[in-house]
Amino acid sequence: MQSHTHTPAAIFGNQCRYVIPLFQRPYVWTRDDQWAPLWDDVRTLAERVLEAPPGYGAAPVPPHFLGAIVLDQQLSPSGFLTVRHVVDGQQRLTTLQLLLDAAQEVIEKYGNNLDAERLKVLVLNQPQVTQHPDEVFKVWPTDRDQAAFRAAMDNSTAMPAELADSRISQAHAFFVAQITEWCEPAGDPDKAAARLSALAQALHAHLKLVVIDLEPGDNAQVIFETLNHRGAPLLAADLVKNLIFQRAQAEQLDVAALYSQHWAPLDTDYWRQLTAQGRLYRPRIDVFLNYWLAMKLLREVPSDRIFIDFRDHVATAPVALPELMAELASDAAVFSTLEALPVDTVPGRFYYRVIQALDTRAVMPVLLWLLRWPGDRLPVEQRDKALNAIESWLVRRTLARLTGKNINQTILELLKALDRNGPASAGDRTEQFLAEQRSDARLWPDDDLVRRSLETGPVYTALLRARLRMVLEALEDDLRTDYGEGQPAPRRLTVEHILPQAWRQNWPIASDDVAGALDRDRLVHVLGNLTLVSGRLNPALSNRPWTNGDGAGKRDYLLEHSSLKLNAKVVAEHATAWSDDDIRARTAALSERFLALWPRPSTPEPLPVSASAFDPQIVDAQPDDEDGVVIPSHTGKYQRLWRWLRAQGADEIPLAFEQVEQILDMPLPASARVHLTHWYGYEGTALGRAIRDAGWRSSGVDLVEQRVTFIRADAYTGDARGAVNAEDVRE
Repeated sequence: MQSHTHTPAAIFGNQCRYVIPLFQRPYVWTRDDQWAPLWDDVRTLAERVLEAPPGYGAAPVPPHFLGAIVLDQQLSPSGFLTVRHVVDGQQRLTTLQLLLDAAQEVIEKYGNNLDAERLKVLVLNQPQVTQHPDEVFKVWPTDRDQAAFRAAMDNSTAMPAELADSRISQAHAFFVAQITEWCEPAGDPDKAAARLSALAQALHAHLKLVVIDLEPGDNAQVIFETLNHRGAPLLAADLVKNLIFQRAQAEQLDVAALYSQHWAPLDTDYWRQLTAQGRLYRPRIDVFLNYWLAMKLLREVPSDRIFIDFRDHVATAPVALPELMAELASDAAVFSTLEALPVDTVPGRFYYRVIQALDTRAVMPVLLWLLRWPGDRLPVEQRDKALNAIESWLVRRTLARLTGKNINQTILELLKALDRNGPASAGDRTEQFLAEQRSDARLWPDDDLVRRSLETGPVYTALLRARLRMVLEALEDDLRTDYGEGQPAPRRLTVEHILPQAWRQNWPIASDDVAGALDRDRLVHVLGNLTLVSGRLNPALSNRPWTNGDGAGKRDYLLEHSSLKLNAKVVAEHATAWSDDDIRARTAALSERFLALWPRPSTPEPLPVSASAFDPQIVDAQPDDEDGVVIPSHTGKYQRLWRWLRAQGADEIPLAFEQVEQILDMPLPASARVHLTHWYGYEGTALGRAIRDAGWRSSGVDLVEQRVTFIRADAYTGDARGAVNAEDVRE
């Protein structure tokens, strides 16, 4: 075998055919699993090409690897097309052809003819060198997919109805739709052409595949089976490790020393054990790398992109490889201690309540961020304040029964805010950020909202048992503090109804009191009727009456066998009966204790903004800033916004979209209200370019609330004004 790394231009640039043998399976890739991730990768690559300086000398665009294909060359007479059978990678190769053709079709409509011709060469052979009409296609699928492939690759006619449901036609249509939406042809034609030109260049020269060519005598079937059916699958961490040490060797570093100092602790069985991440179980080392990359890149990292995003991060990281490895090893050590953190510390309590009980692992990147700093950079009181704020925000949302969707996006925005602000005041910034949220998906519920939910809500049926148990344990711990007991409540207790669910057996009310019975059915599940008991005590309590005169009532069992303060208080204050009014009173009392245990600060004052921040009047901007850094001039249609931003004195300005329109003295394009890309500094985005040229950045763009916060570039990252933050534009 011979293996080489090639671009699509090298693979498809000649007159050739890649034939998929009939015995291979048909095309099976799908939108969610393959097409959409591939398009995300290619779109990101095209945007990097778009942002790169001319010539790429100062900022080369790292290639994106699509994987490997295995080819078996066939004998062909002189003067005929070169033919190779696809032994492995036929799904990848077919999808790449569909993507190239879809891009060529869109570019032919909205882009430059030269770019369209560059891609056409990669999808079609010249007819004069073919012996059969179908030989014009450079990839030829199995017989089941040939009709759909032929129709999809013919951009001059519509897809026949009988073929529209095939995976081939759906993939081609998906890529056409995504590329068209991304280039925004209905807006600025020059911007659309610039984007499509960058896409053509990315597809032509910045994608890479490993091409393995079999030599005479190689057994293609054995090689196929070896690639697909034998051996243990590689972890993402295995690929990361290989990448790191290959680079270390290329840089002539001491590989043995780097391994022993930084990677050897990660090569233990502990790190390869499966651990939960959402609904899936994955190796612990891959889970850590997933969270670590999200913390570093300040964006979501899909689990199937861990290696790809790590590789790209290494290629652009501003630190040397030994420093990067030391940082990774240090953060891994922090991650490995999380499960053993003492529960009487704020981090240990946070891990138990939020990560384990609430099962909200989306906060892991921010937890890692807060625990990685030494005390001289992030004071313990600020760290604990941040953790307490996040815990309160999540627990209050849970008890108020607000949605748990998209918490990961809020956490990532919080991470960005912390990264901008720095670790020294992380607690203050976390509290402020969460208190500023207004949408239902992000709201930090106030006391009235939580109180109403607790006093009327059936928390027993509304909450998962682990979450409810954690809340009751926290209330027990708080009561123990009142009594001067520092020992936390035991874990693994069970939740018990004081008034039993089957109350009609031993807790009767008048048979004609229908309203009372319905109200009691509701009260039985509220917070005030719930407590904790040991697993052995729970069956004994069952449906017993509160007292029955023979010392075997529920109160007697709790008095004799339970040492919890939650139960001691109930037993002491209700010697003869446990009534519906008692449930209401205890619910109110526990609700107030809950609110004090998980407090929420009052809504903070708005961030300071210059007097003209909401005044659309345009003030002449100076050409240079106070440090003598030249700010790019701007003459586009968003010049008024550019001039207005240049005149502002604040570092952070929150605005509604309507206020931006007042400044512009014209409406925003409709797509700016539904697509984030308008607000960031891509070369092809006129609005984003005006903001960037003024020395500002967009942050926290909320398309639901129709709001944006402008942040001065040097306040955002410490860079010179106008510099581009590559991570921010991916928000």
